[in-house]
Amino acid sequence: MEIEVGEPEAQRLTLPWCREAHWRETLPAKLNELDPGPTELDCRDWQLGCRDLHQLMELLNKEGVTLTRIHANLRETLVSAAALGYPTHMASPQGNSSKTRSGDTQPKSKTPQKLLFHQGTLRSGDHLSAEGDVLLLGDVNPGARISAGGDVMVWGRLRGIAHAGQDGDTKAKIVALQLRPLQLRIADAVARGPEDQPQPGLAEEARLEAGTIMIEPARANRFNG
Repeated sequence: MEIEVGEPEAQRLTLPWCREAHWRETLPAKLNELDPGPTELDCRDWQLGCRDLHQLMELLNKEGVTLTRIHANLRETLVSAAALGYPTHMASPQGNSSKTRSGDTQPKSKTPQKLLFHQGTLRSGDHLSAEGDVLLLGDVNPGARISAGGDVMVWGRLRGIAHAGQDGDTKAKIVALQLRPLQLRIADAVARGPEDQPQPGLAEEARLEAGTIMIEPARANRFNG
């Protein structure tokens, strides 16, 4: 009889919730509990930029620990992780459960938001679609389309067509390092991209306000690095 043995599950390094303690203070003790080898990092509700994650990676490497996947509750942290080349996973907003002030436990959402990560440029005729949010590390060329049920985030130039909130989510946003699309759509609203040249080094964000698509500089933490 042959018995198949699967690969052992990777250990996980879980940072504390922001309200509990600073992750830098708890990291030394957590590192002492880890064994050398592949490890997944759960950032919880910490907003970490590329510099923060790189510092974490260096500390783990000194202990013989290798990051294989990064979990987070915030899209900004996942953007930074994806920019460094790590596989990512969007966790539920409060982990497995949340507690009220009385101590009662409430079940987690049945449909946690998903993040689709894609690396590579979309060329004319390509269409990338996601049920939840989508993060593209690359450009969207003219003639290409990118759409999502949630937010559309492009770490590059958006010059094709983008549709956020395609299932009717009016709070969805479109963010890009260079936002010059042929057409923008958020829920049922449609707009053309701006014709002026973007400011160098400034990410832009399109959102729906009073039924009109507004374009403005993205929040500084949207592409945190």
